[in-house]
Amino acid sequence: MKGKTILTVIPIKEKHRELLKKIAKDAEIIFCRPEEVTQELADQAEIILGNIPPEMVKKAKKLEWLQLNSAGFDVYAKEEIMGDRLLTSCSGAYGQTVSEHMFAMLLAMQKKLHLYRDDQKAHKWGDQGAVTSISDATVMILGLGDIGKHFARLAHALGAYVIGIKRTYSPCPEYVDELHLQEDIKALLPRADAVVSFLPSSEENRGMFDKEYFDLMKPGSFFLNGGRGDTVSAEDLCQALKEGRLAGAALDVTDPEPLPSEHPLWDMPQVFITPHVSGGYHLSVTLDNVVDICAENLRRYLSGKELRNLVKVE
Repeated sequence: MKGKTILTVIPIKEKHRELLKKIAKDAEIIFCRPEEVTQELADQAEIILGNIPPEMVKKAKKLEWLQLNSAGFDVYAKEEIMGDRLLTSCSGAYGQTVSEHMFAMLLAMQKKLHLYRDDQKAHKWGDQGAVTSISDATVMILGLGDIGKHFARLAHALGAYVIGIKRTYSPCPEYVDELHLQEDIKALLPRADAVVSFLPSSEENRGMFDKEYFDLMKPGSFFLNGGRGDTVSAEDLCQALKEGRLAGAALDVTDPEPLPSEHPLWDMPQVFITPHVSGGYHLSVTLDNVVDICAENLRRYLSGKELRNLVKVE
């Protein structure tokens, strides 16, 4: 690997720098923060560790392999961006942080903590009425990858009946009570007290949650989205909430992002919104996970082995 250049565009710590230097001791490693990356830097690198703008990737003259620091890859996995170059994701790094964030939102909505927070801000001493429990809830999880599995473990541990949804069949984990294919979603929606989506953006998934889906959901149930914002019709979600069909919605992702300040979702009391922060580096172990995946793949690349999390480019 002597003479090769590696551009690292991840906000890493000194211990991470030393790890990468040890693995690629014969290579030149350029460290920069995401906001500092330029086309000139991208053009120097045969390997890029971290997300840079897709247009920079497209133009990168020497690039052989792009290792993303994100689990999502849809904006990169295009032939016009990657060509025949290698693309890998950081799937497996975000299970704990995203699942815990979304699980906390579910518990908060079940206990109406978001409504009591509104009362606190208004200096109002009131009673928001009946609440529900996770211990006797049926929770349906769409997207049973790393994040979905972490969420399923949390829900199952507290007594929920867990229904998992995948695109293809696989053995059913012990913390999932039923495992179904994505084509079965409509038939299962009326059973769920909470529907939690970790689905990626794809042609098949875009706009999936529309009026038809919300009409099929159990009256008084919760909808949570920790996957991608464009899987949901915001207009249809608003209507379902206005009609009182859903008890609430928790969104860490929206379409578009940032959510415009005038969007009606902001002012709906039964909606819990966070600004796509569940998968960031707020939980320190997440950055360690990301670097571990990058480091393992770098070892594999240097020794000619197959890379983890290879993404098919179409």
